[in-house]
Amino acid sequence: MNQQALASEMDAEVADFKPLTAEEAQRLRDANPVLSPWWVIAAQVGVGVLVSAIALLWVREWSAAWSALYGALAIALPAALFVRAMRITPANSQAAMLRFAVWEMVKLGLSVLMLGVAWWLIADLHWLAMLAGVVAALKMYWLALVARPKLLKTELKRP
Repeated sequence: MNQQALASEMDAEVADFKPLTAEEAQRLRDANPVLSPWWVIAAQVGVGVLVSAIALLWVREWSAAWSALYGALAIALPAALFVRAMRITPANSQAAMLRFAVWEMVKLGLSVLMLGVAWWLIADLHWLAMLAGVVAALKMYWLALVARPKLLKTELKRP
């Protein structure tokens, strides 16, 4: 693609741009409310409790239940720290990107560290139960992506 064609496409996009009126912007905000990330973390803890109960019923050992709950908490607690850290937004976009990357690495590192010391913290650790807790907690991110459109109003209100 040559430069002239690219420039003409960019000009066409700029020509099609129409700013929203205040009423249109308000309708757009009403149709797409911001969801709190805390409900995802609450869902991770909730599914951790559920998997823990299932592990207790299945294996009939409390160590399996604690292992499953610990696996979910190894995902939920670092995610809660990440959400808390991301609440303060720097004015500079580059600083915001760096902040996001650093806290994402902290979140991942803390999860790996928690999983690594699990054998030391939980007597008679059940690795499969812990893995089930981890996987169930991680699936809550996907559930958030799938459920978000259903939780929000998808159509703009007509005046």
